[in-house]
Amino acid sequence: MKLGIWPVLIWLGWTSIGWPQASGGPLRRTGPGEHPLQASPSTYAIQGATLGQETLLRTQIEIMQPQVLPRRIIFVPHWQFLYAAQMYRLRVPTGMTSKMFTHFASGSIYIDADRCGNDDWLGYWMAHELGHLATNSAKEEDAERAAHELRRHLKDERKRDSN
Repeated sequence: MKLGIWPVLIWLGWTSIGWPQASGGPLRRTGPGEHPLQASPSTYAIQGATLGQETLLRTQIEIMQPQVLPRRIIFVPHWQFLYAAQMYRLRVPTGMTSKMFTHFASGSIYIDADRCGNDDWLGYWMAHELGHLATNSAKEEDAERAAHELRRHLKDERKRDSN
């Protein structure tokens, strides 16, 4: 029995060499002319987003040029968002609701995919969450101060695009 396990483990390890993982996606084999994604310290994973949401979010974050990038941005269904908020003991100010939150220990930003708004909404609130990371503070006021500058970058870019 033990002798049969080693060939299987070696085979699994060997076959995984040609299967790089794409950012936020399933494993896929690279074809001719394709290169596996290169990891760098400034990359972050976006999970659970549609291709359009991921492209938009990466573009908006690039425009904002935040000082601190998240490790992961995770779009989850509403029930999973509520569960994650409960598990991480998210504190929401009285009278407010949360559609995104930042988990500092993992450097992750969770987004309630079922309550996601339009394109401008995503950039506006992502700036707020990036403000939390930049200030390393759970205080909403600190995040808003930091987000103001990031939102200005987005606004300036919209003005350039309209001209």
